[in-house]
Amino acid sequence: MATIRVPDEIPSPAQDSETLNKAFRGWGTDEKAVIRVLGKRNESQRKRIRESYKEIYGKDLIDDLSSELSGDFKKAVILWTKDPAERDARLAYKVLNEKKKTIEKLKIIVEISCTASPNHLIAVRKAYCSLYDSSLEEHIASSVPFPLAKLLVTLATSFRYDKEKVDREVAKIEAGMLHEAITKKQLDHDHVLYILATRSIYQLRATFVAYKQSYGNTIDKDVDGCPGDSDLRSLLQMVIFCLEFPEKHFAKVVRDSIEGFGTDEDSLTRAIVTRAEIDLMKVRGEYFNMYNSSMDNAIIGDVSGDYKDFLLTLLGSKI
Repeated sequence: MATIRVPDEIPSPAQDSETLNKAFRGWGTDEKAVIRVLGKRNESQRKRIRESYKEIYGKDLIDDLSSELSGDFKKAVILWTKDPAERDARLAYKVLNEKKKTIEKLKIIVEISCTASPNHLIAVRKAYCSLYDSSLEEHIASSVPFPLAKLLVTLATSFRYDKEKVDREVAKIEAGMLHEAITKKQLDHDHVLYILATRSIYQLRATFVAYKQSYGNTIDKDVDGCPGDSDLRSLLQMVIFCLEFPEKHFAKVVRDSIEGFGTDEDSLTRAIVTRAEIDLMKVRGEYFNMYNSSMDNAIIGDVSGDYKDFLLTLLGSKI
């Protein structure tokens, strides 16, 4: 369930473009106008605003936002205004160009591969090819060490059935295959990869239930106890968590980004911006269930200014 609040009556794309252009004029920028327009428009509406802005003013709206805004507020607004497939392609590209690709960084590839709809994942791969003259899979394979690359490439190329149909007999059989691979300490076994990358989310969740019923432990716990490559173990646990509990995963991303000393604004922005039109309402609910506190209040207590106001707008708060 999305959280953004699109008004019942909205101005035309040309009128929104004019409001934004006026916000950029003179000494300083009217950030509140930017939030009021872009923070309350859905994907298709934002796309039409960008097209209209280019047609009327001969400039790219993203370029003007980049020159007029600053800091984490600028990053969040630009990420939100971009086409979602392009946005995810750019997020993946940034990770793959990091000198040190930690498991925490590779989390972004897992999120895109495991929580996106099948058609969106295809759109991301197409956008990646268009933007960078390289496929996402090729870039993963050439920049991420084996066996992590083997897992990530398999996930990034998946196209899952997205209906709720479940075969419980298959779930039981494949739970056995997963258990055998874990028992033999073969976390990158082809059986593990093809099951996690090809089965629907609903089928996988049935498989994880069958696993616990048959073997006593959750699959996550057995993976955690498997000796060997610690990075592969951590990445595989992240994959399983994203597939089984995507809303809990993003609730944890938000929590981790604001806990402790300092704030990880990039992670906080990514979680709010990428889920605002998908399931952020459920993420908010899971956040409360997991931490017995409001996500909105946590953000209010941790960030400030226009950045805070924009995130709260995407969360559907009336500020």
